[in-house]
Amino acid sequence: MTNDRIYIHELIDIIGQNRARYMHHMTANWCPTAREERNMLCFGVWGTVGSTGRWPEVVNMWELEGWDGLVENFAHELAAPSLQDPALEKWWAAAADLRRGGFDRIVVPEPWSPTIEELTGAGVRGAVYAHEVVRVPIGTVRGFLDTLADVGVPALEPLGLTCVGAYRVAMISDTEAIVIWALPSWEAWGRYEQAWDGPQLAAWRARLTTLNADVQRTLMVDAPLSPMRTGRQPQVEDRRPLEEL
Repeated sequence: MTNDRIYIHELIDIIGQNRARYMHHMTANWCPTAREERNMLCFGVWGTVGSTGRWPEVVNMWELEGWDGLVENFAHELAAPSLQDPALEKWWAAAADLRRGGFDRIVVPEPWSPTIEELTGAGVRGAVYAHEVVRVPIGTVRGFLDTLADVGVPALEPLGLTCVGAYRVAMISDTEAIVIWALPSWEAWGRYEQAWDGPQLAAWRARLTTLNADVQRTLMVDAPLSPMRTGRQPQVEDRRPLEEL
């Protein structure tokens, strides 16, 4: 199956010790509504490992039915004078107490990058995930993504990594990609980092240098109700009051 979806990729700044509450609010409290009203699926909700990146932070990804699905989502969300869906007033108010802001991207998957239904159907999951933001010179992101498929994925799979997402960042001058890898254990991640400076990945590292690709890698752990952890989309019955978390 060729992936023709469009994704919203979010980096969310969390207020204080509210990360668990926020992740539950996004999965259990938002996802069922998003599916029903906007045909939007949760691809993943993760907490960033603070020692590897900004903290406290949550990474969200949402899967929509192509550009038309994204258009419908924005039209639904921004029709009101407040630029917020009136039906979500209480949800927004609760979320505002948990987060202070964030940074979003619209990302376009590579044709071979799996959908969330394909991933959960195959039972793909990670004990930890490597999240890579890759920056390249203007107009060259296609060269990076083609090389990722031809060289990078075959080089990393023997180390236990599974590429669960490869995306071109839209609305910029083809300078940025997002790549997400699932690793089966923390030990597998440690072996990956050691191999990064060794002969096993020398050819891949050389290609990255030739492409002038700057790879910034952080680690993530998925939320308790994230689809790759549970094998399904969050359901209404998963909801719990935030004060219980």
